[in-house]
Amino acid sequence: MKHSGNRSWQGITRRRFVGAVGATAAAAVSASVYANVYGANERIGVGVIGFGLIGRIHLRNFKAQPDVNLVAVAETYRPRLEAAAAMCDGKVAQYGDFRRMLDRKDVDAVVVATPDHWHALMTMLACAAGKDVYVEKPLTLFVREGQWMLEVARRTGRVIQVGTQQRSGGHYRRAREAVRSGKIGQLVSVECRFFRNVSPGFGNPPDQDTPPDLDWDMFLGPAPWRRYNPNRGIYHFRWFWDYSGGQMTNLGQHSLDTMYWFYDLKGPKAVTSAGGRLFLKDNCEVPDTQDVIIEYPGFTAVVQWRECAAGTGETGMGSLNFLGTKGTLELSRDYYRIVPDKRENPNNIVARILGGHPVGGPQLVPDQPTLWTEPVEDRTGDWNEQYIGHVRDFLECIKTRRQPVANLLDAHRVATVCHLANISLLTGRKIYWDADNEQIIGDPQATAMLVRPYRKPWDAELRALGVGGA
Repeated sequence: MKHSGNRSWQGITRRRFVGAVGATAAAAVSASVYANVYGANERIGVGVIGFGLIGRIHLRNFKAQPDVNLVAVAETYRPRLEAAAAMCDGKVAQYGDFRRMLDRKDVDAVVVATPDHWHALMTMLACAAGKDVYVEKPLTLFVREGQWMLEVARRTGRVIQVGTQQRSGGHYRRAREAVRSGKIGQLVSVECRFFRNVSPGFGNPPDQDTPPDLDWDMFLGPAPWRRYNPNRGIYHFRWFWDYSGGQMTNLGQHSLDTMYWFYDLKGPKAVTSAGGRLFLKDNCEVPDTQDVIIEYPGFTAVVQWRECAAGTGETGMGSLNFLGTKGTLELSRDYYRIVPDKRENPNNIVARILGGHPVGGPQLVPDQPTLWTEPVEDRTGDWNEQYIGHVRDFLECIKTRRQPVANLLDAHRVATVCHLANISLLTGRKIYWDADNEQIIGDPQATAMLVRPYRKPWDAELRALGVGGA
């Protein structure tokens, strides 16, 4: 049996941070002052870091906003850097090293749309440089990064919007209102599934020389040094523990974020996960099969991933169901609907089994079945609306200094449960979690997996931020 990679994780200058200490004072500046500043300047200077599948969407959407001036783009792969500049008609500065972008005084905010292992450090460095940040999900590579981000954001007073765009979708808001008003009754469980079949996998290319247009050292950043392999590079990085948590963090942060948002959750009591890379034949590491049970006070959540079996339409890509005592909310990026449970005499439900019971067993009694709740269907969901709405929310928060709809604390809590699921998978044990103190209970080996070291020189950049240890 091929297991899911290794059973444990692979093992700013002070001038910039000190120079940005003034950003701390920004937290005390009133929203009206910020509004006046941006009213006078009219447009917010934005830099975009990363021009991949999602980064391209963000570049297009930010560029289209009347109150945005696209100032700069940063990328480690030169053809993408040039493509990003071309999308802006060549009227942006181009950087292979994102830190040069952070040095610019005309950049007010940055968009971080890079491989996952860069999200936390880039966000913290941007905050220290006095920039507000729109950072893509998953928020972090390991749990302690989220705690560091919260500390740096608090200290610098920066606005951070996380890219869980469904929070800006109109039909998502209406679905949230429905469940919070009791339309499906008391929550019993949540089911989340993403099934597809990418067999036989992504191949076994050998390690090789880095393509001349890719800055591999910068691409790796704080992750461990590895020789270049195409499957560790553009897009496919997400199949390796060095850079990602697989679909549990990639897609899990979206669906579980919706659950946390709907019910104002803080954290689980325990998480159990099983699976591995069992069927795909390639050199990748993260699971192609994973089943997760998450225990919360009063209900459970079940998360399932398949990369080697597509299932049926009901278990396909993006299934998210909230099961309540009155009915079920079925939700996706395109629609939501409430399917009521039938309300009838419990005796009649069991009396009908296998054509009915013999004498002495439950027998049918007169009854007039009804529904526990009203059916609802809303098919107004629009992916583009969600992306643009999220951009607008971020820009308004820059001006008013209010908290974004997808705030940092919520995103950290969601990322944490995703990481706990992977820790359970890798240790082969149930993980018990103290959500108040953010600690694993009674498992030193699992506790050690809450943090990972940064590679030089990025470890020094982290220390200059005043987080991550001495």
